[in-house]
Amino acid sequence: MVSPKGFLTKKTLAALALGQFISLLNTSTGFSSSELARKGINAPTSQSLANYVLLAIVYGSILIYRRTKLKAKWYYYLLLALVDVEANFLVVKAYQYTSLTSVMLLDCWTIPSVIFLTWFFLKEKYRYRRLLGVAVCVAGLVTVVFSDVHSKDRAGGKNPLKGDLIVVAGATLYAVSNVSEEFLVKSAERVELMAMLGLFGAIISGCQISILERKELQSIRWSTGAVLPFVGFAVAMFLIYSSVPILLKISGSTMLNLSLLTADMWTVLIRIFAYHEKVDWMYYIAFGAVAIGLIIYSGGAKEEDRARIEVEAETSEEIKEKDIEVGSEAQDQGPKIRSSKRSDVKLESSSVQCTS
Repeated sequence: MVSPKGFLTKKTLAALALGQFISLLNTSTGFSSSELARKGINAPTSQSLANYVLLAIVYGSILIYRRTKLKAKWYYYLLLALVDVEANFLVVKAYQYTSLTSVMLLDCWTIPSVIFLTWFFLKEKYRYRRLLGVAVCVAGLVTVVFSDVHSKDRAGGKNPLKGDLIVVAGATLYAVSNVSEEFLVKSAERVELMAMLGLFGAIISGCQISILERKELQSIRWSTGAVLPFVGFAVAMFLIYSSVPILLKISGSTMLNLSLLTADMWTVLIRIFAYHEKVDWMYYIAFGAVAIGLIIYSGGAKEEDRARIEVEAETSEEIKEKDIEVGSEAQDQGPKIRSSKRSDVKLESSSVQCTS
């Protein structure tokens, strides 16, 4: 049995704290977007622009200071930025049509999408337990859609079904972005990725704002109540983009998925206590299904990591055994070689005597 002291190590506590920090940041972005939607501000690309500018300034400065060449082609980062900008656009746009709770729960669609993309493009293999977790998770997501249709409370949005479909589309693009980031991190490195994503993301966002949101920005009555959600969203997104790679390095994707799951719980609490809204009973069923699905999925990932570690350990043991066998054979052959050398010396000396 594992003792609490052995489980609650400094590394585990740090991962738990960082995971909940990211979860609260994720909840705050939804809260900021929901507040802007309530004020009638419809500028999803403008919300994300400040985040990309911060990424470009902070990580771009580090990249310039290093004075190193790019490890990946620049147009890879351009395509990644395009997908990421549109993913943020769709998810933030969904707050105009559906509730905060639905957006946070349906955003979990990223998980099965990532699994499919990594299986299809990166040739990663998944066991049945992780696939079962995905199936349960998807069942919970479908329940969210039926809940929005079933619920008579429309305070969360004017067209919940449309908003839910927009979230699913945005979550799918998030999956494409995450898999692309995984590929680029392996071929390049984190600072370069963040800097180039920020640079091209800011350029694409600026072009999109000039086309789609110029009139919207001109019509906004800028006040403290309008500026604060913009600033809060940008800072939270920047911290999320910067913190997720650190958590992945400490504890891997299992801790990240379980930590982000609690964001849905924080969202429901905000909706109940801050907005004083009634939550439809099907939300609790959906939340339970998503929670169980993600736990099964994470447990399957843990088993696969353990199996991979066991295989690596067995391989290392086999290599050590072969090295020992080779070393023992070399030791056995050592005296034979020395004796043969001695016999050769004796023969040479005897031949010298005969000639003399």
